[in-house]
Amino acid sequence: MSQVNLEQIKKLLKEFISQHHESIEIILLGGIALHYYGMKNRSTMDVDAEVKGDVQALIEFFKDKRIPADIGEDVSRWSLISMPLGYRERALEFYRDSLLVIKVLHPLDFVIAKLRRFTEEDIEDALFVVKKYGILPDEIEQAKLQVLKQSPKDSLLFIFDKNTRFFIQKIQKI
Repeated sequence: MSQVNLEQIKKLLKEFISQHHESIEIILLGGIALHYYGMKNRSTMDVDAEVKGDVQALIEFFKDKRIPADIGEDVSRWSLISMPLGYRERALEFYRDSLLVIKVLHPLDFVIAKLRRFTEEDIEDALFVVKKYGILPDEIEQAKLQVLKQSPKDSLLFIFDKNTRFFIQKIQKI
């Protein structure tokens, strides 16, 4: 298993389409999305993505290529903490042909996705995107409030709220 980058994933997705002749739309997350945002030195060995299309065939394709893949139809369900409403519509398209559409999360939605998990690496990734795209603390606060409102009530929401407040305080010091 070796590191992968955005261009390699794009090439592999084109190969998948040429073999399967079915359309897919994919929203990339994680380390691969960071390559799009400009963090070229971020290493990743896997693909995290939401897919509209044959999810199982794509998982098998990446497995055959020895690339770990965390792929599903709805990334909002990867956590009890929902993604902000409209994240699919806001996703940034960077490649399209007749059968393949490749997108990445909008930078603010990416930050929220990282804050849902909140590891040290997630915090570093989110800080990079906040700085690069000039995301304001108030924008993060508004997205957080929306997420808290739409997510199922659970004690994890308290932790997400606390972590997000900590993150906002951190970026206000930058």
